[in-house]
Amino acid sequence: MLTAEDTYLTISSSSKDIYKEKSSKFIALAFPVSSEDDIKRHLTLLKKEYHDARHHCYAYCLGYDKSVWRANDDGEPSGTAGKPIYGQIQSNNLTNILIVVIRYFGGVKLGIPGLINAYRTAAKQAIDKASIVTRTIEEHYEICFEYPLMNDVMKILKEEHADIIERESENTCKIRFSIRRSHGTKIKGRLQKIKGITINFLTGE
Repeated sequence: MLTAEDTYLTISSSSKDIYKEKSSKFIALAFPVSSEDDIKRHLTLLKKEYHDARHHCYAYCLGYDKSVWRANDDGEPSGTAGKPIYGQIQSNNLTNILIVVIRYFGGVKLGIPGLINAYRTAAKQAIDKASIVTRTIEEHYEICFEYPLMNDVMKILKEEHADIIERESENTCKIRFSIRRSHGTKIKGRLQKIKGITINFLTGE
């Protein structure tokens, strides 16, 4: 059974929609991302593809705890573009997502309220077009032990449904595995009862 502490919401694939307001065209694109390098790559490609657009405004959020985020107005008045885009990410409780809204100016100024509404609406449409999925939060560990302990270790990993990522079986064995976040404390406790085992936490994602 999945719980709130086990999961986060993101999108499964990219999406695109177009919003028009007083001759201005807003092209909204949403992407699933897992790092700031992913984000830089998408932004670089979009600026090449839509090189003639006046603004490439965006917002993103990363991490299951949503601790990494940014909103960028790209030349629009402060707070009128990036913040409304980010607001839609927050409203839908999403993370590991990048939303870029590209504006082609139509010659008619929209004013501050008009800009906020346009960027908010465009971002919402991109999210509405996307498929929102639930992902499980995984913690990654590395354990080191002597070979005679292998059977005991493998028994626990199997019973706790851990996913083995990498395994070295020599005199001194190393196993890297991932486990659902809510099961991390339990499996650590069981493994620590085996004398001669070392457990290192690697990452949580």
